[in-house]
Amino acid sequence: MRVEHQLRAFEQALKSYDGNLPLHRFLPTYFKQNKQMGSFDRRWVTRHLYSFFRLGKALPQLNSEQRLSVADFLAHDTVSLIVEKNLPDFVAKIHAPFEEKLQFVKSQYPDFNLEDVYPPHSFLSSDVDKTAFYKSFFSQPNLFIRVSAEDVSTILSKLQNANIVVEQISETALSLPNGTKLETILEEGSYQVQDLSSQHTGSYFKPNKYDKWWDCCAASGGKTLLLHSLEPVVELLVTDLRESVLLNLDERFKHAGIRKYHKKELDLLKNNDQILHHYAFDGIILDAPCTGSGTWGRTPEMLTFFEERKISQFATIQKVIVQNLVKYLKPGKPLIYITCSAFSAENEDVIRHITETLPLTLESMEVIKGYEKMQIPCL
Repeated sequence: MRVEHQLRAFEQALKSYDGNLPLHRFLPTYFKQNKQMGSFDRRWVTRHLYSFFRLGKALPQLNSEQRLSVADFLAHDTVSLIVEKNLPDFVAKIHAPFEEKLQFVKSQYPDFNLEDVYPPHSFLSSDVDKTAFYKSFFSQPNLFIRVSAEDVSTILSKLQNANIVVEQISETALSLPNGTKLETILEEGSYQVQDLSSQHTGSYFKPNKYDKWWDCCAASGGKTLLLHSLEPVVELLVTDLRESVLLNLDERFKHAGIRKYHKKELDLLKNNDQILHHYAFDGIILDAPCTGSGTWGRTPEMLTFFEERKISQFATIQKVIVQNLVKYLKPGKPLIYITCSAFSAENEDVIRHITETLPLTLESMEVIKGYEKMQIPCL
């Protein structure tokens, strides 16, 4: 009966979810509305929903229970009651390497196509290793934090003393199991939660002392914090369209010890000459609004709910934003264009548009392959 209870709870939650909210925001509200669910139920509903969406649109001919069974087998190395019920022959392979598990699924389901896991695969940038990318969606990315080089030894000791599995990836990047509760172990402001790919973008920031830099789509300020860690003596302007995220930025900057910066609420799709006419920057960071299609390992529900029309919509927005901000860049100074997208229309195609229509030349370009780095099986 326990397995039937888990299935009913999964089906009810799946039916209630329409994709309008990220799954991690939907679930807390859903659980509050269904207070009869205990912690055990909430844990399994969460696991099953994330497993289900990791399958993307593969095996569409199966019903939701069957698709969940296959997905849960691929995404985990601990057996679930649902896999035991529906796929008893799979149980013995639950600890097998992922490639072996994948081949076993293909032997039992000849119609399984790994491409279907990522439906808009035809839009991917050419530098993406598609097979490795598709496989990565069955692993939950690790939690990555950035710390100062001076504090790394102390922070490593604190984490190890708390029996946290931690690996040092670089001088300032640490990798931990996803879901690690850091707030009870580390002091606020002593670390920044930041994906490894996002941290890597800092290698393109080359600020000099007393430079003026603009983080024009700052959100909660992660890229500015990274810039500041490289050179604290810079004059900063941070802007975003959303007041709420700028309030979050204020809080993060306070804990990080950043006191002096300029902040403005700006719509970069509009002409802002009246506000910015006197500004000239030594560097502009544009972490552009995008589909986020390179980060769906953390939000696998997007594999089901994403609408392809949004690719061209975001590409148009990106081109307009670049057009509107280049005038504030000093000659010969860098515009650092960043997206969380895996689509060429938002990356290579936008770069081509920039170099063909604006007084800028391409210095370097890279597809950061986060899917190659530090992912662990979902637990």
